[in-house]
Amino acid sequence: MTLGISGAPTPSDTTDHAPPPGPVRPTPDSSRLGLLLRDLPASLAVFLIAVPFSLGIALATGAPLTAGLVSAAVGGLVVGLLGGTPLQVSGPSAALTVITAGLIAQYGWQVACAVTVAAGLLQLLLGVARVARAALAVSPAIVHGMLAGVGLTIALAQLHVVLGGSPQSSALANLTALPGQLAGPHLPALAVGAVAIAVLFGWPRLGRLPGRFGRAGTRLSRIPAALIAVAAATALSIVASLRLARVELPEWDHHALASLPSGALLAQQWPVLLAAVLTVTAVASVESLLSAVAVDRMSHSTGDLNRELRGQGAANLVSGLLGGLPVAGGAVRSTANVQAGAATRMSSVLHGCWVLLAAVALTGGLRRIPLAALAALVLVVGVQMVSFAHIRRVHRHREFPAYLATVLGVVLLGVPLGVALGGSVAMLLALYRLTRAHVDVLVDADGAYAVHTHGPLTFAAVPKLSRSLAGIPAGAQVTLRHDGSFLDHAAYEALHTWRAGHQATGGRVSILTERQDGEILDPDGTVRSGSSTGQHRCRAWTPWVGHHCIEQGAGDPQGRLLDGVRGFQQHTAPLVRQELARLARDGQTPSELFLTCADSRMVTSMITNSGPGDLFTVRNVGNLVPAPHEPGAADDSVAAAVQYAVEVLEVGSITVCGHSGCGAMKALLDGVHEQPGPPTALTRWLRNGRGSLARLRRIPAEFEGRPVADVIEQLCITNVVQQLDQLLANPAVERRVADGTLRLVGMYFDFATAQAYVLDRESGRFSPVSADRTGRPGAGDGREGQELAA
Repeated sequence: MTLGISGAPTPSDTTDHAPPPGPVRPTPDSSRLGLLLRDLPASLAVFLIAVPFSLGIALATGAPLTAGLVSAAVGGLVVGLLGGTPLQVSGPSAALTVITAGLIAQYGWQVACAVTVAAGLLQLLLGVARVARAALAVSPAIVHGMLAGVGLTIALAQLHVVLGGSPQSSALANLTALPGQLAGPHLPALAVGAVAIAVLFGWPRLGRLPGRFGRAGTRLSRIPAALIAVAAATALSIVASLRLARVELPEWDHHALASLPSGALLAQQWPVLLAAVLTVTAVASVESLLSAVAVDRMSHSTGDLNRELRGQGAANLVSGLLGGLPVAGGAVRSTANVQAGAATRMSSVLHGCWVLLAAVALTGGLRRIPLAALAALVLVVGVQMVSFAHIRRVHRHREFPAYLATVLGVVLLGVPLGVALGGSVAMLLALYRLTRAHVDVLVDADGAYAVHTHGPLTFAAVPKLSRSLAGIPAGAQVTLRHDGSFLDHAAYEALHTWRAGHQATGGRVSILTERQDGEILDPDGTVRSGSSTGQHRCRAWTPWVGHHCIEQGAGDPQGRLLDGVRGFQQHTAPLVRQELARLARDGQTPSELFLTCADSRMVTSMITNSGPGDLFTVRNVGNLVPAPHEPGAADDSVAAAVQYAVEVLEVGSITVCGHSGCGAMKALLDGVHEQPGPPTALTRWLRNGRGSLARLRRIPAEFEGRPVADVIEQLCITNVVQQLDQLLANPAVERRVADGTLRLVGMYFDFATAQAYVLDRESGRFSPVSADRTGRPGAGDGREGQELAA
């Protein structure tokens, strides 16, 4: 996959869970007409996906098929107008299929609608209470496990429909009945389903064909695969005159609306119905909010999650009252909306209008669709909800037991019990890790002991800690270093009791987690060393100044800075004083000139793992290199630094490092450097980036219409290449490069993924720097093979 100009969706983009990172909005046209011209085609693209998908979800739940269209229209109109994530598109969700199907089977359709209404009211209350962020605290392993379990359940049920049969009441029953269904399939239904599945997997791959076929396939693959699959399967059934079950859309005057449960049913089953309301509320809310966060990440925007929750609640309230399925935000429609270039919430609203129009005017055409085609569509969606990327991720974070327990629980016991089982396993894992502490005792040649503890030291670790300390002979010199993030009171008392006894025998003990007068004991009992003694009480060597001041007064920038300096003098200066003294004596001999942006987020020593004396660093707004001999654009400070590094320090390499989200690049795109009136220092300086802007505008036509932040990122990437060219125009640099004694390097750093890329001048692409030393691009960072187009 290539980031930058290319970014066509793959089959994995059709799953209905958190959308993958992808292109975002195009360069904005501030006029209403310009926004509408972008929202209109995007709404049509989403509509072409939403209609077959909504019918398929309704089929999978056993609800009237008109309910799928109602919920799709309500999701587009109500959430589109009221939601807090403008580019998210809501509708019937695959994650709620199993829950809704169980309600319909047990209590009937109208009671299921009443449950949807109650869930919508509860979502509205939660949104008013502003608790949306709390939903994001659910473990990703449980969320992905729930989606995978629901996907497997859906796939097993719809496989029976593709084979010409009927789904059973549970996943286990579907699995048991599958051998008999495979032994005697209904061939027309199987043929239609196989065609739909083949198109769903093959259509997005048309762009991979060689030569001009690939170029034509790229254009064709922009048409939603779901629409082509259902259309191809329907055409096959009509041309071949196949006799098989088709969509049965009831007349709208027979459409069933919500109805309250009878008094007797409510009295007998209220605990079960209440549990159903809570389950629908929880699943719909968590899925919608996780999807909203992912959509905001794709579109480089920030939404209002509490408003989004209120919008989802209003949509479920209206959908339930009108006889529709439960509504949630999902990735299929939202990803298509963003990738199609939507600019505002009007795209979602228009998509709802088109669904409403289709439900009224296209019923004749919809009734020709074979049920096997819709079942094949939902089957593929269900299979793709089992994401191997998510499995690798939870395994890497040691959360696979919770994931597996959730999957098996959802498949065998249902969504509520499955999620409860996964949550219980996650809690047991957390408790197990809380008691996992390692104590290593080392002795050097002088007989001094070093005790290293790894992991949280709690009361459960006290016996192990005491046994290890008891083996140290009396009178020995001991240094104890606690590397864990937690030290409870029992372990704290055990350490200090042992220290007092050991010192009584004549031994010396240094405990690095000892609570000194100037250090902080957190409210949770954690003892932390390395805290400054000033009023801001900032922890040293923890994530950064803006995040780790934990007492009042941290809003004073000057005081915070001075406290940081005090922390350096107390803890860091003794460690580096000898090396700095050597540098002061011998002078600097850096091997590298590192030219980068003045952005406060760029920490050169961190991303290059360098220290004093390693880099000769030049920072400016936009990591620009003024072209020599250009009137009004020269900057003597940058030119002097380059000349000094090349001719005096004789560095062997010059690196120009750009980064994502550069404010200078956004200013260039906004035309700040071309504003009328007397030029300011900033506008004069930004004119040094005009070459980057011109180079960007020579990108091939197929890049037009891509999302705005993609253009900003593309300019950030292009700017690195342009500044290398301008750097090469410096005579001193050009001479040493020609001699082979100086190398120019282009680098790009992506903040969101903490990934550095290095330019390959021959291919014009930035390849990710491997986390290991195999040299394989992307090795060890989970981004194998991804590159940035220069």
